Amino acid sequence: MTEQNISADTLIRLSAAQLAEKLRAGEVTAVEATQAYLDRIAAVDGKVNAFLHINAEEALAVAAEVDAIRAAGGAEAEALHFLAGVPIAVKDLIVTIGQPTTAGSKILEGWHSPYDATVVERLRAAKMPILGKTNLDEFAMGSSTEHSAYGPTRNPWDLDRIPGGSGGGSAAAVAAFEAPLALGTDTGGSIRQPGAVTGTVGVKPTYGSVSRYGAIAMASSLDQIGPVTRTVLDSALLHQVIGGHDPRDSTSLPDPLADLVAAAKTGSVEGLRIGIIKELHGEGYQAGVENRFNDALALLKDAGAEIVEVSCPNFQYALGAYYLIMPSEASSNLAKFDGVRYGLRVLPEEGPMTIERVMGATRAAGFGDEVKRRIILGTYALSAGYYDAYYGSAQKVRTLVQRDFEAAFAQADVLISPTAPTTAFPLGEKLDDPLAMYLNDVATIPANLAGVPGLSLPGGLADEDGLPVGIQLLAPAREDARLYRVGAVLESLLEAKWGGPLLAQAPDLAAESLETQEAK
Repeated sequence: MTEQNISADTLIRLSAAQLAEKLRAGEVTAVEATQAYLDRIAAVDGKVNAFLHINAEEALAVAAEVDAIRAAGGAEAEALHFLAGVPIAVKDLIVTIGQPTTAGSKILEGWHSPYDATVVERLRAAKMPILGKTNLDEFAMGSSTEHSAYGPTRNPWDLDRIPGGSGGGSAAAVAAFEAPLALGTDTGGSIRQPGAVTGTVGVKPTYGSVSRYGAIAMASSLDQIGPVTRTVLDSALLHQVIGGHDPRDSTSLPDPLADLVAAAKTGSVEGLRIGIIKELHGEGYQAGVENRFNDALALLKDAGAEIVEVSCPNFQYALGAYYLIMPSEASSNLAKFDGVRYGLRVLPEEGPMTIERVMGATRAAGFGDEVKRRIILGTYALSAGYYDAYYGSAQKVRTLVQRDFEAAFAQADVLISPTAPTTAFPLGEKLDDPLAMYLNDVATIPANLAGVPGLSLPGGLADEDGLPVGIQLLAPAREDARLYRVGAVLESLLEAKWGGPLLAQAPDLAAESLETQEAK
């Protein structure tokens, strides 16, 4: 440890921005920071199961390279990215050279990609040590990270509860201080909903503003990679690293990114119109969630924002439309997992050895129940005679949702709602009720259908159970900077009220055994 003697426990609780400042000032080395996080993973991940693979050797090598460049000084040291040496975790749906990419499925167990995703290339260019790959619902299909073929991830606030999904591994890793930053993917809320229930910040960027090249596709018109962090500023910093045009992604926007970090440092919502979405709060939302939402509105109003109510009447159909569009695209995207080209191959026990029968045996053994459910639903919706009635109609609803957003943004600069209708529910509670599970995404899905950006930040603890509540902000497409401006102000107001970050109130996993948590 350096002469300032920063303890490992203090080190892992710094925000990414704070850690970066200490690295640049020479108060701590990148190797020390990376090792502190690896030690934390070793100490608590047996309880949380946030990681599927640990990338210790490579992460420490990258950290050592950063330290050597800084020690040498000169132009190369000056050119280092602000986040150089700050460790990060990556959702195991994003391909990486040198580490397995499983998508949380047995069908890709042990598979190694021959190339890096664009976002991973950009992390490597910034010299950010990659700690490992995080757990997820299989092929990102789920809202609880209980559908992983490698066991569920647990919520660090209460190990008997879900951490959200599909990206519960990334959110839990950040919440449990196993990583300062993580990458997730958001198809219907899979970054924002885990953020809400774990007390972390999760951002779904504007569709096309962050490359999807190298993210294993579930629903190509909905999927979006984004940051998972502990602060709004950290999300802006990471978003700035991974965002921007990529010619390898046909849906990538040509626009240069705005200065998101500057937006997060603006410090004012004076004169902004913030719209409460009538259809995304009230009936069906947990009382404690509503209370924290109302607290946030009062703080924004006191800070000079104008609060208005907007109506998005077609949002009531968004959930149904999403669960036709997403499975339809997923059934097409997952057709390539056939036991022929790569991944798992299972041979039929008897009968002729045809490609069709090998494919059937492989997919039966390799896919879990939720993936099979969605493939069947999507294939049916796309089948002859049903396409117009189901998929075609869902696309028309999607257009209506987009028009609702356009009308709402004519009345407000930013929209606000609870991120999820409830706090984290107990593990296993909704596994046998898929429809109840799907309802967790009711507030997050509209943003994916319309391609607009969304940010979830901690709103406080619910009165009933003392678990985190999320506040969601939505902005027009390409206006991600507005989210960071409003989000950073609201975060500052809330932390002033609480006396510090919400995660400071989370249980100390290093001190509590799994048995102690389960006895609660």
